[in-house]
Amino acid sequence: MTCVQITAENLIEMLRQMLRIRHFEENLYQMYLARQVPGMSPHLSVGQEAVAVGVCQSLQKQDYLLTTHRGHGHVLAKGASMSRMLAEIMGKETGYCHGRGGSMHIADVSLNIIGANGIVGGGLPIAVGAGLSSLHLKKNAVTVCFFGDAASNIGSFHESLNMAAIWNLPIVWVCENNQYGLSTSIKGVLAGGSIAARAAAYAIAGVTVDGNDVLQVHEAAVRAVEEARSGKGPTLIEATTYRWYGHGASDNRSYRTKEEEARWKEKCPVKRHKSYLLTNNILGQAQIEAMEKQAQDEVQEAIRFANESPLPNPDTAGDYVFSEVL
Repeated sequence: MTCVQITAENLIEMLRQMLRIRHFEENLYQMYLARQVPGMSPHLSVGQEAVAVGVCQSLQKQDYLLTTHRGHGHVLAKGASMSRMLAEIMGKETGYCHGRGGSMHIADVSLNIIGANGIVGGGLPIAVGAGLSSLHLKKNAVTVCFFGDAASNIGSFHESLNMAAIWNLPIVWVCENNQYGLSTSIKGVLAGGSIAARAAAYAIAGVTVDGNDVLQVHEAAVRAVEEARSGKGPTLIEATTYRWYGHGASDNRSYRTKEEEARWKEKCPVKRHKSYLLTNNILGQAQIEAMEKQAQDEVQEAIRFANESPLPNPDTAGDYVFSEVL
């Protein structure tokens, strides 16, 4: 099997996107602790950036994206506006859902980001619908559906994979196995030892990759997307990774050890890709530092935009809830 060819520009763009995601979420966490973000704690994907970027770098604009309650990285990597996303999280009128959806319901239909979902595995059956639409309307669009390890044990996971396989739909299933469903270790609730191995039950391809290695994720994603686009059906990718923070801000992570967390932080996907670029003389340290500053500046501009944006008018509370009848 030949290696997927990646240009220097692609490699640099991967780092740029991972830095954007990392700085956005680190700042968002501090904003929440400072009570600058209303509502419940946003769910962070710090430590999982390579999965979002590696997969989304394999997509085209017409491709569909289904994400999760931990989806900031996915939507940023697909091209969504950081400013509009933060405005939405802060409940502002300029947000993606006019301030009505919050962190777990961000969508950008213009980019075919169908949306995040507060229901575990809620995007799986929606992805079947998107894939079926693409097939019948001959859109040449692949649907990528992200979900967590805990979602692999719900009924709609099996129903969705079965239907996608029967109908040979252009779907790539991406499981971000970050080891825990809230506080439950996947090791204690997974029969068979591998989520990717479950693909065999539906006669589709299944592969497990190091989710902290953006190049390994990207190679698997490129192959899966090409297979789906060429009519060869779905693939299930299991990307093993780790969330650095708790399920939410109130989670003290008492169910895992400091030693375990330290081991995973040593595998930091951002640090690993920086090292790769430096070792292979693709970027120098000064260039990486300039990219860090660019990401920080973008976050600060998003914060300014969100802070200066108005709250929704209470008189419009019922707007955008139902579609208009034509």
